[in-house]
Amino acid sequence: MGFFERYLSVWVGLCIVAGVTLGVLFPPLFQAFAAMEVAHVNLPVALFIWLMIYPMMVQVDFSSIKDIGKKPKGLVLTLVINWLIKPFTMAALGWLFFKVIFADLVDPQTASEYIAGMILLGVAPCTAMVFVWSQLTKGDANYTLVQVSVNDVIMIFAFAPIAAFLLGVSDVAVPWETLLLSVVLYVVIPLVAGVLTRSALDQANDHRRLNQFLERIKPISVSGLLATVVLLFGFQAETILSKPVAIVLIAIPLLLQTYGIFALAYAGAKALKLPHNIAAPACMIGTSNFFELAVAVAISLFGLQSGAALATVVGVLVEVPVMLSLCAFANRTRHWFEEA
Repeated sequence: MGFFERYLSVWVGLCIVAGVTLGVLFPPLFQAFAAMEVAHVNLPVALFIWLMIYPMMVQVDFSSIKDIGKKPKGLVLTLVINWLIKPFTMAALGWLFFKVIFADLVDPQTASEYIAGMILLGVAPCTAMVFVWSQLTKGDANYTLVQVSVNDVIMIFAFAPIAAFLLGVSDVAVPWETLLLSVVLYVVIPLVAGVLTRSALDQANDHRRLNQFLERIKPISVSGLLATVVLLFGFQAETILSKPVAIVLIAIPLLLQTYGIFALAYAGAKALKLPHNIAAPACMIGTSNFFELAVAVAISLFGLQSGAALATVVGVLVEVPVMLSLCAFANRTRHWFEEA
């Protein structure tokens, strides 16, 4: 595991602090970045997210899909959690907390935006960070590739309809054109670019040139992630400092969702008698979120200063330390599962 992956929480934490600090000290700079927008797409955010996602997409091997039938149970678990359970539990928790429990603490418009941000997180299954969580839990790398590949194919077709349905149920008006544009920009284009790159580099199918290329572009992905975190927290700096209670209110249902989904997935993996090197990454994939996509779509649909954008940014804040704690738990409970 590389130096970055080993100290991931440290780098993200430092970038969060840097983003908030720079946002407070240099607000005109972030206002200028915020103004760089075309067709509801913020160009600096889009650039950094592409830099982050593209190297991850190059790792996706669609030829591995042919091996689905060899060990179907781990894939079925991930797909059920990602597409039949998690989006709906996230929407339900958002509605419960911001329409009922916290109803007196947040005005109705802001509550709806928080729920929208949570829904976007719930409908976006993890892609970019999956390989890190799999490494941390000593997962089967090839099987993780299968899961990611299948999830990405499904996400192309399922993200927009499910998001639109749940946002509609939550009484949030959704411009379909913007939602579909976001899917094309942040899923389809990086995915196609990754597939074409992989095909060009790996014609001999020995992975030598591909692995050399991935090693060279890894710093680009790291830089994209850290720059995205700085930019997002810089945009939201004043809100974060002026409304610390809002951060806590959003974090509570997100934490419950994350730990609850993991518990459900882990119990399912145990019941299915999956080996640990498939069970652990399967649960991590089902638990974590493609927060890069959720953030980009929230900004496109609702704007940089919206409650929806803030909710997805809090998702970034919560995601890394929570997922690292779950990786540690999975490693400590390895003996609960059979070894492959």
